[in-house]
Amino acid sequence: MRGTWMLSWILIICLSQVAVQSQYYSKSRPYHPRPAKVTNLHFFMHEHTGVTAVVVAQANITSNNSSVPFGTLVAVNDPLRTGPEPDSEVIGNVQGIALMAGMNASSTQYIDFAFNTGKFNGSSLSVFSRGEPGLAVVGGRGRFMMAAGVALFNPILINATNVIIELNVTVIHY
Repeated sequence: MRGTWMLSWILIICLSQVAVQSQYYSKSRPYHPRPAKVTNLHFFMHEHTGVTAVVVAQANITSNNSSVPFGTLVAVNDPLRTGPEPDSEVIGNVQGIALMAGMNASSTQYIDFAFNTGKFNGSSLSVFSRGEPGLAVVGGRGRFMMAAGVALFNPILINATNVIIELNVTVIHY
């Protein structure tokens, strides 16, 4: 028994020396964070029902009389424009999904605002939020890496075939 204890202690001492003598750990380098930037964006989302916004799934509920029934999943691929006019310059697009998850036609959305012109060409903002009255910006890529912020929206036009939404986005990024 005494020999077993002695062998155990020798083994523990040897193993601790291996960890101390090895080069597994590297030296720490100081962290120098980039300064945060605040960017304010203003653009318009143009949606054409049945063309750029399509119902891909719907719950089988017959008692719901809403125009957008509870449990409806909509796929979105809308152009982003500089103005509310249909012929204004296209600066990117919105892609994502919206789930009508409230009995009052409120939705939970995952959408991505992708920019393909100008200063933010190749960058995008990721949004995952309930849509009342603003959307939480939870990330981004390109110039909006590690973005956080809010996208406030204002419906400009809503009819049977078209929806135009004004978006004012404030983003903190690095």
